[in-house]
Amino acid sequence: MNNFPQDQLVPLLQKLKEGKVIAYPTEAVFGLGCDPDSETAVKQLLKLKQRPWEKGLILIAAEFSQLEPYLDLAALSAEQKAAIFASWPGPVTWVIPAKPATPRWLTGKFTSLAVRVSAHPLVKQLCLSYGKPLVSTSANLSGQLPCRSAVEVAQQFGDDFPVLHGNVGGRLNPSEIRDALTGEMLRQG
Repeated sequence: MNNFPQDQLVPLLQKLKEGKVIAYPTEAVFGLGCDPDSETAVKQLLKLKQRPWEKGLILIAAEFSQLEPYLDLAALSAEQKAAIFASWPGPVTWVIPAKPATPRWLTGKFTSLAVRVSAHPLVKQLCLSYGKPLVSTSANLSGQLPCRSAVEVAQQFGDDFPVLHGNVGGRLNPSEIRDALTGEMLRQG
């Protein structure tokens, strides 16, 4: 899982700026991602996944500061923040109260947002180079298994789909999801 060459990075960053969806390796599977601030891009991702907007989405980031603009941190106690930071970077996604200005296309029917600071070096490099977090959902068509390689992404989404080539991390399961306010596990990792 080494850094990828600039010649692979530049076209992917351009696709993100154009409001396109890309695929990239994460800790367990390939993810589909796009610019979280582009309603057009998020709608394209939801259509591709056949996912209802009401379910909300996950943002994945290289560092916590990329997520701060979307989150209402005043709603969390020092202990709740400590629990979150103790698990990052890593494969734990936290559902945190969102700022009222956070777009509904990200939060869905909720007043919270699911977020994760990734430990995957390619995700980190991608988010740092783009300068913000990405929407992250598993790369698979409805009813299909999540892709674990660039070849599987091409099989499900076509040879021309923009993909960051690299290896997924060693995890077998998707990220654990926890509620930041209660500590409750919402999805086993």
